[in-house]
Amino acid sequence: MTGWLKANAAAFAPVLTDDLRTAPAVVLDLSVGSRMLGADPSALETSRLSGTIAKAMKEAGAAVGVGRYDEARAIYTTGAFAAGGGPTDERRTVHLGVDLSVPPGSAVRAPLDGRVHTVADNAAPKDYGPLVILRHETPDGTEFFTLYGHLDRDSVARLSPGQPLKAGDPFAAVGAPPANGDWWPHVHVQIILDLLGLDKDFPGVAPPGRRSLWTGLSPDPNLLLGIPAGRFPRPEPAMDETLAARRRTLGRNLSVSYRRPLKIVRGWMQYLYDETGRAYLDAFNNVPLVGHSHPRVVRAVAEQAALLNTNTRYLHDNLVRYAGRLTALMPPPLRVCFVLNSASEANELALRLARAHTGREDVIVLDSAYHGHTTGLVDISPYKFDGPGGRGRRPWVHVAPLPDDYRGPFRRDDPEAGQKYAAVVRRLAEAARARRGLAAFIAESLPSVAGQIVLPPGYLAEAYRHVREAGGVCVADEVQTGFGRLGGRFWGFETQAVIPDLVVLGKPIGNGFPLAAVVTTEEIAASFDNGMEFFSTFGGNPVACAAGLAVLDVMKDEGLQERAGRVGGRLKAGLSHLARRHPIVGDVRGSGLFLGVELVRDRATLEPAGPEARYVADRLRDLGVLTGTDGPFHNVLKIRPPLCFSEADADLLVSVLDVVLAEDPVRTGGG
Repeated sequence: MTGWLKANAAAFAPVLTDDLRTAPAVVLDLSVGSRMLGADPSALETSRLSGTIAKAMKEAGAAVGVGRYDEARAIYTTGAFAAGGGPTDERRTVHLGVDLSVPPGSAVRAPLDGRVHTVADNAAPKDYGPLVILRHETPDGTEFFTLYGHLDRDSVARLSPGQPLKAGDPFAAVGAPPANGDWWPHVHVQIILDLLGLDKDFPGVAPPGRRSLWTGLSPDPNLLLGIPAGRFPRPEPAMDETLAARRRTLGRNLSVSYRRPLKIVRGWMQYLYDETGRAYLDAFNNVPLVGHSHPRVVRAVAEQAALLNTNTRYLHDNLVRYAGRLTALMPPPLRVCFVLNSASEANELALRLARAHTGREDVIVLDSAYHGHTTGLVDISPYKFDGPGGRGRRPWVHVAPLPDDYRGPFRRDDPEAGQKYAAVVRRLAEAARARRGLAAFIAESLPSVAGQIVLPPGYLAEAYRHVREAGGVCVADEVQTGFGRLGGRFWGFETQAVIPDLVVLGKPIGNGFPLAAVVTTEEIAASFDNGMEFFSTFGGNPVACAAGLAVLDVMKDEGLQERAGRVGGRLKAGLSHLARRHPIVGDVRGSGLFLGVELVRDRATLEPAGPEARYVADRLRDLGVLTGTDGPFHNVLKIRPPLCFSEADADLLVSVLDVVLAEDPVRTGGG
């Protein structure tokens, strides 16, 4: 059939008054990753979508706006397009027709001789609205059909099944919302080789998993329309093409998550979307603190970027406003702020500040810690220097045991576990003081890469005391734990009732915009002011500070710290219930929306279930929930979603994890 259509393309009559072979037309991007539409679902409201499309057509000087065939879209939002009842279940997203956007009332014409087969009004929201199906026949007697949706109700009232039409005959008009199915004004044109008995309910949108089947039944309508190929932009690379290009052009040790990588093209609040429109509940990424593409953060960045972005050699109120807002959230005497671009840059600066203040170099770190990717930070990160490709511990680095009260030598039932772990810090601090002296002790307030560890009560208070007695300063790495994620406290160090000398902030601070900070005391800042200028070209730029200010506003206005505590409590309770059902769950720990689930093969020996944890993360991904693994044995599921995570999201995560934990590769240790 496609061969016959190609061979006879020149003979087909225009479907619109304007012949699409020559008419000024613009191809619209309505895909999942459309920059024209953005991520905010409110942009899909009919009047807004109509305005967006009309604006794009006007800017292009086009009489017709063309919506592409075989394009996966996120615009099909009603329950009729869902394959299941859950938000991450597969939906029908792949467009099986071509949309021709023209003003309401525009004539729709038969492209070739045929008869009216069906006239109907599918009046449900986001359905076809008034539609017509025409039956056609090739010279050898092969029948096929063309479908036209979103028509004007009055224009199709005069049609009846069996009515003959000649090529070029106007038989209907383009409808207007809401009667046209409540879409923007356009006609949906589709070729159908076999109606399968579905008639007026033949789908115009297909699930990605059956894409080839449905596109085989509904070939490209441009075989009839004749829109020149040069009008269509180059298609976006398929996932496997993107992966191959990444491997060709980027370093091979730039890791990709999951056995089957994801190509993510859109994010909204707690959901990510791949190129097919599949939604994934993001329980993994702690960078978009207030939600992917949060409109207030997006607006703040866009407005400031449209006005000015420059460096801190010039005065700008955004920088001082942000520094003031940030330091106001800290306990005294933490009142001086340095604003930078990344957590690695911030941790590097924290080391410089500590060394400038103490005049010494040695640093105490926790085992399995990770503080950043620069050379200096890899040197203080056992996760890196003791791992593959690492060069081992440097002489000026001293490693204290991870205060893990589940797996370590001092357990949760020991009320003095914190003091016992801190005693090792005391010995390391005293040894460093006896040799070259101690500059700093740096630790995450709740170690994340080490496995979402909750420090034993009193640990940091004792460790900080020992470090300060040895002449060092205490650095709290709050990159993964700060900004209300823990629910009960805004900063992780507050859970240990301590005040650090320096606090390092990053990741969620700008909701994905490059931003980081170090907050310290006036005394330490004065030691750093030694005549050498401090300058970071983009650190503290007006756009980054606008993002940071917007994040703080959203945190406050939407009550996200309280939400993290409430939703996190529900989620932790659900995960703890799973521990009673599944022996592989050895421990559930954390606070707020910073949680870890440690998997073990034996609860007595605590044999790590690393392969099983990887299997679980991959299977959760397959089922639409994103998590990761961490810990020295890679056997801890890490759960750190955006703080807009809801109770329903928590319940979904628990229910899907329950299913995966019952699968044979997990139960039998064959992950």
